[in-house]
Amino acid sequence: MVKASFSHVRAWVFDLDNTLYPPAVNLFSQIEDLMATYVSNALNISTAKANDLRKHYWATYGTTLAGLMAEHDLDPDPFLHAVHDIDFSVLPKAPDLARAIRALPGRKIVYTNGSEPYAENVLAARGLDGLFDAVYGIEHAGYRPKPEQAAFEAVFALDKLPADQGAMFEDDVRNLAAPHAMGMRTVHVAPLADHHDHIHHHTDDLAGFLSQLV
Repeated sequence: MVKASFSHVRAWVFDLDNTLYPPAVNLFSQIEDLMATYVSNALNISTAKANDLRKHYWATYGTTLAGLMAEHDLDPDPFLHAVHDIDFSVLPKAPDLARAIRALPGRKIVYTNGSEPYAENVLAARGLDGLFDAVYGIEHAGYRPKPEQAAFEAVFALDKLPADQGAMFEDDVRNLAAPHAMGMRTVHVAPLADHHDHIHHHTDDLAGFLSQLV
Protein backbone atom coordinates (compact mmCIF):
# COMPACT_ATOMS: atom_id res chain seq x y z
CA MET A 1 0.00 0.00 0.00
CA VAL A 2 1.41 3.36 -1.05
CA LYS A 3 0.17 5.19 2.05
CA ALA A 4 2.11 2.88 4.38
CA SER A 5 5.41 3.67 2.67
CA PHE A 6 4.95 7.34 3.62
CA SER A 7 3.88 6.72 7.23
CA HIS A 8 7.23 7.99 8.55
CA VAL A 9 7.19 11.21 6.50
CA ARG A 10 7.06 14.45 8.48
CA ALA A 11 8.41 16.82 5.81
CA TRP A 12 7.09 17.09 2.26
CA VAL A 13 9.46 18.76 -0.20
CA PHE A 14 8.19 19.84 -3.61
CA ASP A 15 10.11 21.00 -6.62
CA LEU A 16 8.34 23.82 -8.46
CA ASP A 17 8.67 23.86 -12.26
CA ASN A 18 6.85 21.04 -14.05
CA THR A 19 6.04 19.52 -10.64
CA LEU A 20 3.54 21.91 -9.04
CA TYR A 21 2.15 22.75 -12.47
CA PRO A 22 1.78 20.51 -15.54
CA PRO A 23 4.57 20.54 -18.15
CA ALA A 24 1.95 21.20 -20.83
CA VAL A 25 1.70 24.80 -19.56
CA ASN A 26 5.21 25.23 -21.03
CA LEU A 27 6.08 28.07 -18.68
CA PHE A 28 9.76 27.35 -19.18
CA SER A 29 9.66 28.36 -22.85
CA GLN A 30 9.25 31.97 -21.69
CA ILE A 31 12.17 31.62 -19.28
CA GLU A 32 14.39 29.97 -21.89
CA ASP A 33 13.79 32.84 -24.33
CA LEU A 34 14.71 35.38 -21.65
CA MET A 35 17.79 33.36 -20.72
CA ALA A 36 18.99 33.29 -24.32
CA THR A 37 18.54 37.06 -24.61
CA TYR A 38 20.30 37.71 -21.30
CA VAL A 39 23.24 35.45 -22.13
CA SER A 40 23.50 36.96 -25.60
CA ASN A 41 23.75 40.46 -24.15
CA ALA A 42 26.01 39.51 -21.24
CA LEU A 43 28.54 37.59 -23.34
CA ASN A 44 28.12 39.58 -26.56
CA ILE A 45 27.25 36.52 -28.65
CA SER A 46 24.37 35.69 -30.99
CA THR A 47 21.05 34.56 -29.56
CA ALA A 48 21.45 31.21 -31.31
CA LYS A 49 24.88 30.68 -29.73
CA ALA A 50 23.51 31.80 -26.36
CA ASN A 51 20.70 29.27 -26.64
CA ASP A 52 23.18 26.47 -27.37
CA LEU A 53 25.26 27.57 -24.38
CA ARG A 54 22.15 27.64 -22.17
CA LYS A 55 21.37 24.01 -23.05
CA HIS A 56 24.99 22.94 -22.59
CA TYR A 57 25.27 24.53 -19.15
CA TRP A 58 21.94 23.03 -18.03
CA ALA A 59 23.11 19.55 -19.04
CA THR A 60 26.61 19.99 -17.57
CA TYR A 61 26.01 21.99 -14.39
CA GLY A 62 22.37 21.36 -13.53
CA THR A 63 21.32 24.94 -14.33
CA THR A 64 22.26 27.52 -16.93
CA LEU A 65 23.08 29.92 -14.08
CA ALA A 66 25.57 27.51 -12.49
CA GLY A 67 27.46 27.27 -15.79
CA LEU A 68 27.47 31.02 -16.25
CA MET A 69 28.78 31.54 -12.72
CA ALA A 70 31.45 28.86 -13.07
CA GLU A 71 32.72 29.84 -16.50
CA HIS A 72 31.94 33.56 -16.74
CA ASP A 73 31.69 34.75 -13.11
CA LEU A 74 28.18 36.04 -13.83
CA ASP A 75 26.35 37.92 -11.05
CA PRO A 76 23.39 35.65 -10.26
CA ASP A 77 20.83 38.08 -8.87
CA PRO A 78 20.30 40.31 -11.95
CA PHE A 79 20.13 37.15 -14.07
CA LEU A 80 17.48 35.55 -11.85
CA HIS A 81 15.43 38.75 -11.79
CA ALA A 82 15.55 39.15 -15.58
CA VAL A 83 14.76 35.58 -16.63
CA HIS A 84 11.80 35.23 -14.26
CA ASP A 85 10.01 38.35 -15.50
CA ILE A 86 7.35 36.32 -17.31
CA ASP A 87 3.59 36.10 -17.79
CA PHE A 88 2.22 33.97 -14.94
CA SER A 89 -1.40 34.28 -16.09
CA VAL A 90 -0.97 31.18 -18.30
CA LEU A 91 -0.91 29.04 -15.13
CA PRO A 92 -4.31 27.53 -14.28
CA LYS A 93 -5.60 27.42 -10.72
CA ALA A 94 -5.23 24.05 -9.00
CA PRO A 95 -7.93 23.64 -6.32
CA ASP A 96 -7.59 19.82 -6.21
CA LEU A 97 -3.83 20.05 -5.71
CA ALA A 98 -4.29 22.76 -3.08
CA ARG A 99 -6.68 20.54 -1.10
CA ALA A 100 -4.33 17.54 -1.36
CA ILE A 101 -1.30 19.53 -0.16
CA ARG A 102 -3.26 21.18 2.65
CA ALA A 103 -4.30 17.75 3.95
CA LEU A 104 -0.74 16.42 4.28
CA PRO A 105 0.45 15.98 7.87
CA GLY A 106 3.67 17.72 8.83
CA ARG A 107 5.88 20.38 7.33
CA LYS A 108 5.50 21.36 3.65
CA ILE A 109 8.17 23.22 1.69
CA VAL A 110 9.01 24.19 -1.87
CA TYR A 111 12.60 23.92 -3.06
CA THR A 112 13.39 25.14 -6.56
CA ASN A 113 16.41 25.89 -8.72
CA GLY A 114 14.61 29.13 -9.53
CA SER A 115 14.48 32.07 -7.12
CA GLU A 116 12.18 32.43 -4.13
CA PRO A 117 10.32 35.48 -5.56
CA TYR A 118 9.70 33.55 -8.80
CA ALA A 119 8.41 30.56 -6.82
CA GLU A 120 6.05 32.78 -4.84
CA ASN A 121 4.62 34.16 -8.10
CA VAL A 122 4.04 30.66 -9.47
CA LEU A 123 2.36 29.52 -6.26
CA ALA A 124 0.08 32.57 -6.23
CA ALA A 125 -0.92 32.00 -9.86
CA ARG A 126 -1.74 28.35 -9.09
CA GLY A 127 -3.72 29.20 -5.96
CA LEU A 128 -1.15 27.37 -3.82
CA ASP A 129 0.12 30.35 -1.85
CA GLY A 130 -0.20 30.10 1.93
CA LEU A 131 0.04 26.29 1.90
CA PHE A 132 3.77 25.97 2.52
CA ASP A 133 5.79 26.49 5.67
CA ALA A 134 8.79 27.69 3.65
CA VAL A 135 9.82 28.42 0.07
CA TYR A 136 13.48 28.02 -0.84
CA GLY A 137 15.20 29.10 -4.03
CA ILE A 138 18.66 28.54 -5.43
CA GLU A 139 19.86 31.57 -3.46
CA HIS A 140 19.28 29.63 -0.22
CA ALA A 141 21.72 26.96 -1.42
CA GLY A 142 24.45 29.52 -2.06
CA TYR A 143 23.51 29.36 -5.78
CA ARG A 144 24.56 25.71 -5.90
CA PRO A 145 21.99 23.89 -8.04
CA LYS A 146 20.15 20.66 -7.68
CA PRO A 147 21.23 17.89 -8.43
CA GLU A 148 24.30 18.63 -6.23
CA GLN A 149 23.90 16.95 -2.84
CA ALA A 150 25.57 19.96 -1.21
CA ALA A 151 22.67 22.10 -2.43
CA PHE A 152 20.10 19.84 -0.78
CA GLU A 153 22.19 19.67 2.39
CA ALA A 154 22.38 23.47 2.59
CA VAL A 155 18.63 23.94 2.22
CA PHE A 156 17.70 21.09 4.55
CA ALA A 157 20.13 22.39 7.20
CA LEU A 158 18.53 25.83 6.89
CA ASP A 159 15.11 24.27 7.33
CA LYS A 160 16.28 21.86 10.08
CA LEU A 161 14.68 19.15 7.98
CA PRO A 162 15.63 15.54 8.81
CA ALA A 163 16.07 13.88 5.42
CA ASP A 164 15.15 10.43 6.71
CA GLN A 165 11.72 11.80 7.63
CA GLY A 166 11.22 13.54 4.28
CA ALA A 167 9.71 12.90 0.87
CA MET A 168 10.89 14.63 -2.32
CA PHE A 169 8.66 15.28 -5.33
CA GLU A 170 10.49 16.15 -8.56
CA ASP A 171 10.03 16.07 -12.33
CA ASP A 172 13.78 15.84 -13.11
CA VAL A 173 15.13 12.35 -12.34
CA ARG A 174 18.63 13.78 -11.82
CA ASN A 175 17.35 15.74 -8.85
CA LEU A 176 16.08 12.67 -7.01
CA ALA A 177 19.44 10.86 -6.71
CA ALA A 178 20.79 12.98 -3.84
CA PRO A 179 17.54 12.95 -1.81
CA HIS A 180 17.39 9.17 -2.18
CA ALA A 181 21.00 8.87 -1.00
CA MET A 182 20.12 11.07 1.98
CA GLY A 183 17.31 8.70 3.01
CA MET A 184 14.26 10.47 1.58
CA ARG A 185 11.24 8.89 -0.06
CA THR A 186 11.39 9.90 -3.73
CA VAL A 187 8.53 10.53 -6.14
CA HIS A 188 9.06 11.21 -9.84
CA VAL A 189 6.31 13.53 -11.09
CA ALA A 190 6.18 13.33 -14.89
CA PRO A 191 3.94 12.21 -17.76
CA LEU A 192 6.16 9.18 -18.42
CA ALA A 193 7.82 6.90 -15.88
CA ASP A 194 11.62 6.82 -15.80
CA HIS A 195 12.87 3.75 -13.97
CA HIS A 196 15.90 4.28 -11.74
CA ASP A 197 17.00 2.74 -8.46
CA HIS A 198 16.73 6.14 -6.78
CA ILE A 199 13.03 6.53 -7.61
CA HIS A 200 10.53 4.91 -5.24
CA HIS A 201 7.31 6.07 -6.92
CA HIS A 202 6.11 7.65 -10.15
CA THR A 203 2.97 9.66 -10.82
CA ASP A 204 1.55 11.74 -13.64
CA ASP A 205 -1.18 13.07 -11.32
CA LEU A 206 0.31 14.74 -8.24
CA ALA A 207 -3.02 15.71 -6.67
CA GLY A 208 -4.34 12.17 -7.10
CA PHE A 209 -1.15 10.64 -5.70
CA LEU A 210 -1.11 12.89 -2.63
CA SER A 211 -4.78 12.16 -1.93
CA GLN A 212 -3.82 8.49 -1.41
CA LEU A 213 -1.45 9.43 1.41
CA VAL A 214 -3.89 10.89 3.94
